[in-house]
Amino acid sequence: MIIKQIKVGFMEVFCYILGCETTQKGVLIDPAGDEKRIIDTAAGLGLTIESVVNTHGHPDHTCGNAKIKDLTGAKIYMHTQDDSSFNTPEGQSMGRQMGFAPSPAADVLVEDGDTICFGEKALTVLHTPGHTPGGICLYEGDNLFTGDTLFVGAVGRTDFPGGSLEVLLHSIKETILCLPDDTIIWPGHDYGGRPSSTVAYEKQHNPYITDFQLA
Repeated sequence: MIIKQIKVGFMEVFCYILGCETTQKGVLIDPAGDEKRIIDTAAGLGLTIESVVNTHGHPDHTCGNAKIKDLTGAKIYMHTQDDSSFNTPEGQSMGRQMGFAPSPAADVLVEDGDTICFGEKALTVLHTPGHTPGGICLYEGDNLFTGDTLFVGAVGRTDFPGGSLEVLLHSIKETILCLPDDTIIWPGHDYGGRPSSTVAYEKQHNPYITDFQLA
């Protein structure tokens, strides 16, 4: 699988460009600004973008959805709970007040265990609530794209509406820490000492795993 990690937007979100080497079909995870650069980078990799997947509904991660959809015709995927929470007049107003372009409603609503195919590759949806009620991670092979559920050495904040540290730690314990130790963690922000990690490293060094009683 082709993986390209790029930092975009004024919140410096990690957007991921993923592609199938055989078919050259691609998917974007959290295109959060700098949309032309994202599309140009994907084109440079020889990829045709068919899907946009949001790890959660916060506007700093969804603000590029509308423009990417206009440029590529890609379908937007989001977990059912976050689509219903954030694609409301109130949710979109909050995003505008923070300087973010609103996202269209999702074209495809996903739940835990669903798959999102691109060519001969597929992402498995893992529901990991806590940062938001509909937060998800995306799993393929040895790779886990964690959005704001798990960072390198930290976790997503839980003081926004719908957040819960107890729920988030439960998601990490019951979903992420059950994966093989060599699974690569690709986070939603560059908040750690390096841009990616592994399950084994986080088990040993992430204080939210080592110092908290995981629910």
